[in-house]
Amino acid sequence: MLRTIMTSMIGTRDDWLVAAALRLADWLRLAAAPSYGFMALFTAVFGESPQDMLCMAMHHASPMSGMIGSMAWMYMLMGMFHSAPWLKLIATWVGTVR
Repeated sequence: MLRTIMTSMIGTRDDWLVAAALRLADWLRLAAAPSYGFMALFTAVFGESPQDMLCMAMHHASPMSGMIGSMAWMYMLMGMFHSAPWLKLIATWVGTVR
């Protein structure tokens, strides 16, 4: 099913091209969680920009924003939501070791 979708999107029936596209999609999925983690750390350490502060003032800031900025909390939450591919990869590694 996924192979049919990928071949129709790419426009070719070459197996190597489909496999390359799927490998690229796997790597992109794995890149999301660390990217959000880095942005959360960077925002927590260096603070938020004045534009972010304007957004917080317009959208009632949460009580947690006093410790670290609300953008850092948002980045941490997005990192947790995008950690599923990492958890699946770790579970696969653990399964092959046993």
